[in-house]
Amino acid sequence: MPRKYLGPALAADAVWIRGGRILLVRRGRPPFKGMHALPGGFVELREKVEHAVARELREETGLVAKPWKIVGVYSGPDRDPRKPTTSVAYLMRGRGGAPRGGDDASTAEWVPLARIGALAFDHALIVRDARKLIRARPVRE
Repeated sequence: MPRKYLGPALAADAVWIRGGRILLVRRGRPPFKGMHALPGGFVELREKVEHAVARELREETGLVAKPWKIVGVYSGPDRDPRKPTTSVAYLMRGRGGAPRGGDDASTAEWVPLARIGALAFDHALIVRDARKLIRARPVRE
């Protein structure tokens, strides 16, 4: 009898850095309610990961951008307390603008890189990796 495959959930996270600031949302729901996080969320059935990251960014911040480069793939059974989750993090490019919180984000804002505090999930690691990538190859918008 075939076994049902129980794999991790797939998510996408947006890393958008412009002018010494990073776009963050404040989570409106558990887990990590009230903490800053990267905009992102779960990939829907039959959706490409690169479409999911742009959709989640738009839903949570009202801003439109396209994925430019993959920062990395982040996995592990404990990175999300709800269930095992693998996330693809992308550097984003777009016009910018004034973000507004939406969907499950209570707020969205451009935060100076020098003032980033604790972040939800393993997003501090993702931001660190993105900053290394940017230093290696500057982003032009």
